[in-house]
Amino acid sequence: MSTFPITLSLLLFIFNSQKLFSAATRILCRPDQRDALLEFKNEFEIGKPSPFCTIAHPKTLSWVNNSDCCNWDGITCDAKSGEVIKLDLSCSSVRGRFHSDSKLLKVQSLRILDLSHNNFSGQIPFSIQKLSHLTSLNVSRNSFSRCIPSSIGDIPNLTFLDLSRNKFVSKIPSSLGSLLHLTSLDLSNNSFFGEIPFSFGNLSNLISLNLFDNNFEGKLPSSLGNLSYLKFLDLSVNNIVGEIPSSLGNLTHLAFFYLHFNNFSGNIPSSLGNISHLTALTLSFNYFVGEIPSSLGNLSYLKNLILAHNSFVGEIPPSFGSLSHLAFLDVESNNLSGSFPLELLNLTKLSILFLSNNRFSGILPSSFNNTLDFSNTSLSSKLRELYIDNNNFIGPIPISIFQSVSLVRVHLGNNHLSGKLSEIFFNGSNLRSLHLGHNQLVGKLPRSLSSCSSLEVLNLEHNRINDKFPFWLESLRNLQVLVLHSNEFHGLLQYHPNVTPSFSQLRIIDISYNSFTGTLPSNFFMYWSAIFSKGNHSELNYVGDRSYDQDSLALMNKGLKVKYRRILTLLTAIDISENRLEGNIPKSIGQVKNLIVLNLSSNGFSGHIPSSLANLTTLESLDLSNNKLSGQIPPSLGDLTSLSNITVSHNQLVGQIPQSTQFQTQDSSSFEDNMGLCGRPLSITCGDIDTEISEEPETEEEEEEQAVLSWTAAVIGLAPGVIFGLIIGNFVTLQKPQWLM
Repeated sequence: MSTFPITLSLLLFIFNSQKLFSAATRILCRPDQRDALLEFKNEFEIGKPSPFCTIAHPKTLSWVNNSDCCNWDGITCDAKSGEVIKLDLSCSSVRGRFHSDSKLLKVQSLRILDLSHNNFSGQIPFSIQKLSHLTSLNVSRNSFSRCIPSSIGDIPNLTFLDLSRNKFVSKIPSSLGSLLHLTSLDLSNNSFFGEIPFSFGNLSNLISLNLFDNNFEGKLPSSLGNLSYLKFLDLSVNNIVGEIPSSLGNLTHLAFFYLHFNNFSGNIPSSLGNISHLTALTLSFNYFVGEIPSSLGNLSYLKNLILAHNSFVGEIPPSFGSLSHLAFLDVESNNLSGSFPLELLNLTKLSILFLSNNRFSGILPSSFNNTLDFSNTSLSSKLRELYIDNNNFIGPIPISIFQSVSLVRVHLGNNHLSGKLSEIFFNGSNLRSLHLGHNQLVGKLPRSLSSCSSLEVLNLEHNRINDKFPFWLESLRNLQVLVLHSNEFHGLLQYHPNVTPSFSQLRIIDISYNSFTGTLPSNFFMYWSAIFSKGNHSELNYVGDRSYDQDSLALMNKGLKVKYRRILTLLTAIDISENRLEGNIPKSIGQVKNLIVLNLSSNGFSGHIPSSLANLTTLESLDLSNNKLSGQIPPSLGDLTSLSNITVSHNQLVGQIPQSTQFQTQDSSSFEDNMGLCGRPLSITCGDIDTEISEEPETEEEEEEQAVLSWTAAVIGLAPGVIFGLIIGNFVTLQKPQWLM
């Protein structure tokens, strides 16, 4: 008889016996803890997931009665005792108020509690100390409010505490200084106030301390110098005053140190040069004075150094030439002086350099070495962004600045640079932003700019460049902002009688204060096809699309010179004011339907105001002043509900001013010196007769021209092209160094 069936039966018996034995010996969760967790579940409800969760899953859906809670989502039990030791409800879409008698407090075996990324509200109960075995507590990104219970300081084994991004409004209890095992403390993005507790100096095992974005005030406690294991310290965006305690120089393990956006003052202590492992130091937007200590040159691992927006004086220390790992240096907006800091030329890893808004002077060197070698820059140079605008540099622009293909942004504006712009841009294929405005540059616009295929912003305002309009720039398929304001450009604004150039992404065009002459061609406004249709107003995107991009622009908007710190891709503008243009305003103006700012003032335009302007439904600012326009103001312009500034003064207009709100809220000066205009807001009445004037009908020829323009616009809209940027001011810059961590 075969032994195979017997052997198989024996194996099955052994296997089933093991399963039964395992099931009999496996420890189930404690019934009292299961019941407590079910009651805790019923205290809240499932709401919308947190927008900060890439994956949000309501873990409590698996919590059902008559089942082993050790198998529930988010629950971890001790393998021997069956006690619940970990509860992870992060990104579980839970919402509701946390009560002081929450049943969660009955699960006193918990070691790890993570309630982050939900919508818990209320106050952390004082009885949180009942969870005395906790080693990790994370309630970040919720809506907890009021104060931190001092009883948290009675949880002896706590090593990780994260209360960030809630709505706490209180002082910090000094009892937190009793958490001697704590290695990470994050209280950032709340509204804590008062002084930082001196007792924090007792947290001898602390590795990370984050107090970013609160309302802390008073002086920084010198006891923080006792935290010898600290690697990360962020005290930025608070109201801390006084000097930096020299004791912080004892934090020799510190790698990241952020103090920006506070009210610190005095000199930087030289002891900071002892923090030998420091890789990022940010002291910007404070009130520091004096010279930059040369001891900072000892920080051989430093990658990011941000000292901007203070009142430092003197020169950049020569010791900075030893910062061999430095990639980001920002000293903008101080009172630094001297010639271009040659010591920086040895920094072969330097990628971004901000020297803007200081008092540096002298001629830019023409012969450097390594990264910034303007005469012998290797193609592998690391330098990508150079900002030395708003200083007192003189002389010619060194040709070799642009010999590196790595350059992305170059800002040399607001200096006293002079001479001709040579054909220096052949290697500029990665260049995206070029600002040379407010200098004394002469000659023609270099045709080598056509090699800058990535160029988005070109600003040459306030120079003495003498050339015709650069229609050849249409080859730059990414160009979004073109500013030629206040130069000596001249000639006609017509590319070719039978050809319409396509600047298909250009949205900001400022060619004001030049000497352009003649009439605008009938297809002039067809050049700017990116302004034909409305953009996406649901998103705020900037040219460059980074928080610290420095693409600024001064633009006439609503009758005022407005400086936009950053260029947002929602504002569109055409400014051809202060030239010598004449003739009729082309009716093709009705095609740029997404235009927000239009300035045609101070020319010699004649004829009627085109009724097609009524197509510009997003227009906010219209300036037609100081021309020779005649006829009536088209009543249909009163339907432009976005229009908040209208200026038609110093023309030859007649008839009644439209009586819509947009016109009636203007100052009377917007309509002055038009002898035939009447009606509010002018004091001249139009008499007792019915003065409502209908728009003058278009002639057959005009209607035909309009149809041709509409057809042309449709064709251009189908062509591939370049997206030209929109501009909106933004004057806030935050956490510059952390972008490069």
